[in-house]
Amino acid sequence: MNPSHCGSRTPAGAVVRGLIAGAAGTAAMDTFLFLRYRRTGGTTSALEWESSAGVTSWEQAPAPALVGKRLVEGLFAIKLPATRTRLVNNVMHWSYGIFNGAQYGIVAESLPEPRIRYGLPFGAAVWIGDYVILPAAKLYEPIWKYDAKTLANDLNAHLVYGLATATALRLLSR
Repeated sequence: MNPSHCGSRTPAGAVVRGLIAGAAGTAAMDTFLFLRYRRTGGTTSALEWESSAGVTSWEQAPAPALVGKRLVEGLFAIKLPATRTRLVNNVMHWSYGIFNGAQYGIVAESLPEPRIRYGLPFGAAVWIGDYVILPAAKLYEPIWKYDAKTLANDLNAHLVYGLATATALRLLSR
């Protein structure tokens, strides 16, 4: 254990480092997903893919956009136009990854020594959380309705997120 680790670290510092690590994890996951997309014949540019260029309606919107729509419309009693689908999707996707990183930062830096391998259970926990929360919100089907390949592909991406987040936090915590 690094003796300076416990004495010089603060909860606020753990949150900030976690936020940064969560951004790095989200970028790594998106890179992984984009490379998979390209390997399977996708032709959209990285910038167009990352910014959800093809998302133009709530009917075709992925879960992050739909969660954001519910939050904004529920909190502010307004109706979001379809022209905001792309923006809401990006804000929610990145916010989710970044803020999960903050939670990871708090937990990991509360341990005697944050380790990169902790990223695997963290990524798996984020993945399984999605399959609990999103079906409850009626935005996903229950986990048993997905085939093994879909679940494995999604889990792999979340494991990349977890490991990248853990690696970034470890580097920032030195």
